[in-house]
Amino acid sequence: MKKEQNKRRDFIKKAALASLVAPHLAFSTSTKNTQDTITIAQRPKVLFFDVNETLLDLTAMKDSVGQVLGGRKDLLSLWFTTMLQYSLVSTVGNQYNDFGIIGAAALQMVAANNGITLTEAQAKASILGPIRSLPAHPEVKASLQKLKDAGYKLVSFTNSSNKGVETQFKNSGLLNYFDERLSVEDIGKFKPHVDAYIWAARKMQIKPEECLLVAAHGWDIAGALWANWRGAFISRPGAQLYPLAEKPEIIASDLALITDQLIALK
Repeated sequence: MKKEQNKRRDFIKKAALASLVAPHLAFSTSTKNTQDTITIAQRPKVLFFDVNETLLDLTAMKDSVGQVLGGRKDLLSLWFTTMLQYSLVSTVGNQYNDFGIIGAAALQMVAANNGITLTEAQAKASILGPIRSLPAHPEVKASLQKLKDAGYKLVSFTNSSNKGVETQFKNSGLLNYFDERLSVEDIGKFKPHVDAYIWAARKMQIKPEECLLVAAHGWDIAGALWANWRGAFISRPGAQLYPLAEKPEIIASDLALITDQLIALK
């Protein structure tokens, strides 16, 4: 009898801790064979998808940027982090520019710091042209179709402009997979600012905990979790989760594996 009471007490402690860490998880108990079970996670009402790198392969744009940087592939990650840094600088300063324009400006900064001459026109051409015609990662289309067939509502949610993502989806053949397309252009604040996620949830008329973001960027997943969203992280090559944020409930190397886990949710 005492042994069973201890089991029950341990379970209650675990359930209470889990409810603090991930309040969207639903717990149920069963006394069959004197063992307790935990039922995880109801389905989110909406699946939100980041676009660049999450759905679209950035290889062509990276090659283009690498060429104008004199073949210095070591500068690619510096350019991207500089672009992200100044998108957040703009947000904090209550300013807004198209993400591609910020990317071109960041490219000029990185080039100048490394003794590379690069005009504004060259910087824009190396980014804005390639980014509009990026292909989808190989598993993306089939995965999105499986999620739609399983009854999920799919919404893209990107730092790119409205016109930019529409062009990207037309060129990559992804346009018809999504119920809606959301861009931070409409709020003027870039992800991972918490206001961007709050706005997107309100736009879809759902609660934050009913949202799940699929993304290949640790900073995007962190922002979503801090806004009380749920998350699924695609650990594409070079992608890492932010160690100071909680881990999302799903982590996998491609969208196909994440899709299987999402479909398994009840």
